Amino acid sequence: MLNKIVIFGTGLIGGSFAAALRKAGAVRQIVGIGRTAASLQRAKELGLIDTIGTSMEEALHDADLVLLSVPVAQTESVLVAIKPWLQPQTVVTDAGSIKGEVVAAAERALGEKFAQFVPGHPIAGRELTGPDAAVADLYVGKKVVLTPLPQNAAASVARVADAWQQCGAVIHRLTVEQHDAVFAAVSHLPHLLAYALVDDIASKPHADLLFQYAASGFRDFTRIAGSSPEMWRDISLANQPAILNELDAYIAQLARFRALLAQRDGDAMQTMFSRAQQARSEWLRSLEEAEAQSQDRKQ
Repeated sequence: MLNKIVIFGTGLIGGSFAAALRKAGAVRQIVGIGRTAASLQRAKELGLIDTIGTSMEEALHDADLVLLSVPVAQTESVLVAIKPWLQPQTVVTDAGSIKGEVVAAAERALGEKFAQFVPGHPIAGRELTGPDAAVADLYVGKKVVLTPLPQNAAASVARVADAWQQCGAVIHRLTVEQHDAVFAAVSHLPHLLAYALVDDIASKPHADLLFQYAASGFRDFTRIAGSSPEMWRDISLANQPAILNELDAYIAQLARFRALLAQRDGDAMQTMFSRAQQARSEWLRSLEEAEAQSQDRKQ
């Protein structure tokens, strides 16, 4: 049982974390802190938080756990603000999809209290945002990746892992470097490709005609281009080295495909398509199995 947790950002991710812990009976008091009073008030109305934090000192007093559910570019400023009031027993974690830059920011901001920061990343979400999007079962059966630091005490890592497990999540561990390389490939690059495609179509002189005939395939491929531009700007800059590596690899793959198309090498093109189709089918099967297990846990 956590006595008190403080959540910076009470939207989908932070709000669902609060709702899940409350549903599990794993926390006595939840304090919410955020950028807008309206969002915090709504989180309180929905029962996601008990108290709106107005004083950093008071909010952090006797806190067991602090979750930063804010854009990665805001991580350092939040940590700077909480450092003077961060007590020795308090563990801080985050929900950012970048770890290298976040860890560097934490080290700069927290100094001698750096060991109290345990980096984390829940792999879950919905297209909706804000406190109204929060659901208690968002993390059931979903992965949460922790990237523990050499400076972290085992008890601090265990506290963060246990909190996520109380939410129904499955804990995975990677190094900071592994994390950023993996998500550059399977998350960050796809988002950038979707943005680039839509921007390319929109910039053409006959864009209206093209969008008129864009159907479900275009919609599905570009769905993630509806995400927050501010957030993806921050992610791109924060994970620049890993994303550049993935972009270079993808550009090389496109060049290989262009050569096959220019040569009208249908057999080689079909081989590429078949290989991709098989890999995707196997991935989908693994997702379906995981989803079935998740449903069993919810029941």
